[in-house]
Amino acid sequence: MVVFAMLKLSKKADYGLIALKHLATHYGKGAFSAADIAETYCISAPLLAKVLQKLARHGIVAARHGSSGGYTLAKDPAMISALEAISAIEGPLFITSCTTSRGDCEQTERCTVREPLRRVNESILQVLSMVTISQMAEEPRGSSVVELRI
Repeated sequence: MVVFAMLKLSKKADYGLIALKHLATHYGKGAFSAADIAETYCISAPLLAKVLQKLARHGIVAARHGSSGGYTLAKDPAMISALEAISAIEGPLFITSCTTSRGDCEQTERCTVREPLRRVNESILQVLSMVTISQMAEEPRGSSVVELRI
């Protein structure tokens, strides 16, 4: 069994997914402020506001200004993947430093785990791309959202 203790989402990604799930649960029922969402889940309002701004820049949420302002989903939650949301917040996802957008690391010539870890990274990206925000907003039914087979 392989365990990747280092593999975890950042607080920003966690907060973003919490906010998106909240907006999906209330889809079509108006806009919600960052402060309201943050208060509901006892999370940092300033950090959530920054995360929601990133999601707005990527067209995942829409920001409404004014007295009835706040955030809404910019598209159907079934059309937003967890990968799209996390990537909008964090940028490209890589589980190792050898697999980055900056190119090869200094160990590339001698590395024996580069290819296996690349496949693991691809599997993780595939699973995250299959999980939608609407699935995350559904009530649990005793089965996983996505079954991972390696």
